[in-house]
Amino acid sequence: MGDRAAVTGGPDRKGGRPAVEILAPPAAAVAVAGAAVTVAVAAAHIVPAATWLPRFRAVCFPRLAGLGRPDHVALTFDDGPDPGSTPQFLDALDRLGVRATFFVLGESAVRFPELTRDIAERGHELAVHGWTHSRPWVPAPGRDLRETARAVHALHGITGRRPTWYRPPYGILTGGRWAAARRLGLRPVLWTAWGRDWTVDATAASVRATVHADLRGGGTILLHDSDRASSPGCWHAALGALPGLITASRNAGWRVGPLHEHGIAHDDCPGAPDAEAARPEERTPVPGRPAPHPT
Repeated sequence: MGDRAAVTGGPDRKGGRPAVEILAPPAAAVAVAGAAVTVAVAAAHIVPAATWLPRFRAVCFPRLAGLGRPDHVALTFDDGPDPGSTPQFLDALDRLGVRATFFVLGESAVRFPELTRDIAERGHELAVHGWTHSRPWVPAPGRDLRETARAVHALHGITGRRPTWYRPPYGILTGGRWAAARRLGLRPVLWTAWGRDWTVDATAASVRATVHADLRGGGTILLHDSDRASSPGCWHAALGALPGLITASRNAGWRVGPLHEHGIAHDDCPGAPDAEAARPEERTPVPGRPAPHPT
């Protein structure tokens, strides 16, 4: 019978005829079903990444975009901690009297635990940017969960406090990364304005102009305190832009601070916890370290 090999059951009760005839599916049908599964897996992986598009997420997922209180601007940094650059950002923020949210890589946090603790002890908020700055093109939900959990546990172990926020590398929130964040009680958040400070030709002036073009009250600024995943030395442009950005925001009547002060009460992600449920109120003391500076 070619592709349709017959398999017969035993005789029926009346006349000895086969009660059931089971036919194996044709090879073409198996191939079509396999292709359909592949397409479904790929869609589940990549469709959520459409939130990378700024206008789409601002309209359809405003909380994911980082839209909060209209009198506040959230200042965030990605890709650290980096001993060559992060301390300079911490000193500049101290001089400006501003606290921010640092989305750190777990691998770097473990490599530089003292610097990671210093970020928290100066009153800043630590958040998860992944374990490494990996590219998300191939679906790997198991890996996404393992690596995100590893970063969460690393930050908790170093600082005594579980992180609340998650921003995926490159801002590409695939299905696997979204699911991992939800399972770990993290709240994904991207940005409304960035400085393009990772490019080789970025300057303090270009970073300020690029941020200001999209910044409004309630917005979230994305900058980088490290050049680990970008052009060497480009962090100087972000550092140089900070005073002007803070001054302009204050002149517009906006308070600048971390995400936990931004007033994002609920998440757009279905099933994700709200901010108060996801953010622990108490910190676990870290032996041998002073209590973190209040934020």
